[in-house]
Amino acid sequence: MTQSANVRVRPKETEHEIDEKGYFIRQKNRFDTPFGEGEGNLPVEAGRYRLIWAKGCHWSNRASIVRELLGLEDVISINLVGHGKHELNLGWEFVNDENNTDPVLGVQFLSELYANGDPDFKGRPTVPAVVDITTKKVVNNDYVWLTNYLENEFAPFHKEGAPDLYPVELREEIDKYNDFLFDHVNNGVYKAMFAQSLEAYNDAFNHLYAAFDSIEERLETNRFLFGDYVTDSDVRLFVTLARFDTYYFKNLGPIRNRIIDFNNIWGYARDLYQVPAFKNNTYLRDLAKSNGNKETIFIDYNTRFWNEIDFDGLWSEPQNRQEKSSDPENKFKSRT
Repeated sequence: MTQSANVRVRPKETEHEIDEKGYFIRQKNRFDTPFGEGEGNLPVEAGRYRLIWAKGCHWSNRASIVRELLGLEDVISINLVGHGKHELNLGWEFVNDENNTDPVLGVQFLSELYANGDPDFKGRPTVPAVVDITTKKVVNNDYVWLTNYLENEFAPFHKEGAPDLYPVELREEIDKYNDFLFDHVNNGVYKAMFAQSLEAYNDAFNHLYAAFDSIEERLETNRFLFGDYVTDSDVRLFVTLARFDTYYFKNLGPIRNRIIDFNNIWGYARDLYQVPAFKNNTYLRDLAKSNGNKETIFIDYNTRFWNEIDFDGLWSEPQNRQEKSSDPENKFKSRT
């Protein structure tokens, strides 16, 4: 296959997103035009957009979970990208499709869709990426707000009885808590894993575990982060928890606790995993799979054991989180 001129070598975070003190500073999202009514906004239409995400990327995983929770499968199409084997790292590729080509968009690499949207873009093509099928351009990669757009602007297309993940009366609190989760947990693990100085690493590590401690305390009396029902914040926390013991741990250095060592957080994570949309979009075995070298004397844990661990069985062990709810039979409150 002849590669398009728009295929780009993927920039490295550790070369382009590190400040003078060794701290990881995540690049800004390139396409952040909001969905909704109003001049310049992206129109909300069924069948117009395609969501591109990756199993290993928690930023995109939360959009795929919310899409299914709200019943938007026939409204926004979807496809997965992964990493192919090339001499150079060419970034996200449609490795699961015939000829490594997305059957709807007709491209091999996500970078081609970014170039369609901005030929001068030099950053990392990231997921989630919402592509306008009519133009084959990425129109939104703003993971910060994407789930909220699905929850609010796409409400006319929600399935009957869809959960209200972003209730009006809690939005200010949810937004504030989501900022906390981003800084200390979701991006916190990457701040530690990409840190290029011990100062930056220790700072990120300490903030990460301080956040886990506060979440553990919060979940002592609450079934979910905001009480009896799942909200947008729970989706954002879950996707990081799902990757912590399966993958992140090996790049974090000497970890203080695994997720399984937090009584409340671990029960909470398993409670969410029982929801089909969470389970269907969480590929635990794929997350844990390692490409380590088996020819060396010391082989990393995942390379040795990932295929022997019953991840689904582990995450499906019983928990009694419903006892903390005043509405134990329901995990969701329907949108009214």
